[in-house]
Amino acid sequence: MKRREFLTAAASFGLATTGIARSTVAQASRALKFVPHADLTVLDPIASAAIVTRNHAALVFDMLYGVDDTNIAHPQMVEGHTVEDGGKLWTMKLRPGLLFHDGSPVLPRDVIASLRRWAKRDSYGDALFMNTVELSAPDDRTIKFRLRAPMANLPYILGKDGPYLAVIMPERLALNEVTKPVTEMIGSGPFRFLPEARVSGSLVVYEKFDRYVPRADGTPNFLAGPKVVKLNRIEWHTMPDPATAAAALQTGEIDWWERPTIDLLPLLERHKAIEIRSTLVDGAHGVLKFNFLTPPFDNPAVRRALLPALDQASFMMGARGEKRDTWKDGVGFFQSASPYANPSSLDAIRGPRSIDKAKALLKESGYKNEPVVLLMPSDNFEINALAEVAADLMKSIGMNVDRQVTDWGTVIQRIQSQKPIEQGGWSAFTTWLPGNYIYDPVVNWYLRGNGAASVGWPKSAGLESLRTEFLAATDELQRKAVAARIQAQAFTDLPYAPLGEFYQPTAFNRRVGGVQNGFPVFWNISKA
Repeated sequence: MKRREFLTAAASFGLATTGIARSTVAQASRALKFVPHADLTVLDPIASAAIVTRNHAALVFDMLYGVDDTNIAHPQMVEGHTVEDGGKLWTMKLRPGLLFHDGSPVLPRDVIASLRRWAKRDSYGDALFMNTVELSAPDDRTIKFRLRAPMANLPYILGKDGPYLAVIMPERLALNEVTKPVTEMIGSGPFRFLPEARVSGSLVVYEKFDRYVPRADGTPNFLAGPKVVKLNRIEWHTMPDPATAAAALQTGEIDWWERPTIDLLPLLERHKAIEIRSTLVDGAHGVLKFNFLTPPFDNPAVRRALLPALDQASFMMGARGEKRDTWKDGVGFFQSASPYANPSSLDAIRGPRSIDKAKALLKESGYKNEPVVLLMPSDNFEINALAEVAADLMKSIGMNVDRQVTDWGTVIQRIQSQKPIEQGGWSAFTTWLPGNYIYDPVVNWYLRGNGAASVGWPKSAGLESLRTEFLAATDELQRKAVAARIQAQAFTDLPYAPLGEFYQPTAFNRRVGGVQNGFPVFWNISKA
């Protein structure tokens, strides 16, 4: 059955077709029903950088600071801070009455253990702790950072919206190694995770935490300001088929669809009860990520052989269609509106494309027809489209491509594996990163070259040295100059290939109020 035909049929069958159980619908009239872009397969936000995991973590956990939709950080769990000793001593005081979902108080020792665990994965967290002489807790509400050098952006580092959120969890959980994902979801955030209600591949449920006290001051704006919970229950209903999600949104059986597919947008736009809005103001950036541990992409010459034939416009049209106002090509390793975006080295992806040149480079690289295991999600429209174009590109220059199609949740789990191809490993996958994830050379953890910071495990002494130089730069002109050199180095080492920038709207019923810019958050949200 064609998608349009299925959509019409689905709308007429109601709840039985959407997969939302009638008992679930009857449970709570104040429940908001949300369709995420992917199933939640990893709960621990420090063990995985998956966007769906980050979105989940924001409901369950809280942070010391939170950014607004302009990336300005504001106190959240802390009352505020004082800065002394020329910017090298920061003293932060926790708000009174903070409680974890198990009823235990939030103490500085929980904060310290959580931040240490987070810093093992987060690029800015790593830089922070490299610059930290001492992190201490003088009393039951106070945290002190003593730094080697001033770090004026410390609130931003602790409050940014990714790629890893600096969430605070109980010390007993935070002491787990990052290689051992935490599965017990005990935070101090506005919602409680209900493990007994979780149905793998179908349903995740959150309940209002009645003992959560929003901060009293500030203006609600994304992760900043008072987090006022107006709904008793949030239900995430995974719907791999876009037509089913579109039908459920039109009939009012769901309230919010995180990422409607481009082919169904015109239909939704005609529906008076549905609002469509671009809330990710920084855009999304397509990525082709390589595995540095296994052939053939352990060879940098093989990775670089793709560049002469890589056409970002083809990737963007695959993901977003031909409307040029919804995407950009000619984009490098930084978000296009970032002060660190620059034209240097972009000849590698701009100008005439040449399959013949790419074929010649592949031959010169010593490629031995090793299989390229390309992971492709069947249930994520944009990422699947990027993967299809990547597969065609690789085949066109003579690579032996093995398309392996699974759901996105399985892809997220599999890319953690460092095993060889024959033991379930992988060669490459496509994904996208929010623009704020690649705003500068430090927050973009995909540009790390230490062999540990991101899946694919890229190693590059050049990238690591330049990152250190960027962190040490004392003025903006220096930082911009270093960023240009980092981009040039990245096109040499190619930890990943940039595929362009696009804008993905969200769709929700107009009875839902309070939807903000940024990734989906569920406080300050109302439902008429």
